[in-house]
Amino acid sequence: MDEVFKALADPTRRFLLDLLFARDGRTLTELESGLEMSRFGVMKHLRVLEDAGLVVTRRSGREKLHFLNPVPIRLIHDRWIDKYTERQASALAELKTELEKPDE
Repeated sequence: MDEVFKALADPTRRFLLDLLFARDGRTLTELESGLEMSRFGVMKHLRVLEDAGLVVTRRSGREKLHFLNPVPIRLIHDRWIDKYTERQASALAELKTELEKPDE
């Protein structure tokens, strides 16, 4: 999980993930067109994302396509976010039930 948090800590890498979320299967050329940095810089960011398991690649002919892998983010959500929001969601459900009770 440390690699995932490290990867998500950088705004450029989050931007790349947003691009892949909007449309998966992008080439390096497509990804770098949205950033004002060198091709090599974008490649370094993509390598960090790949090492964290957030991006997977597949060759298609001469092109290397990049795809978002949302599983590591979901695992973080399940471990660190979901358990902390359960109490609030439960309280809201109880409040709804209480408010919808007919007057006695």
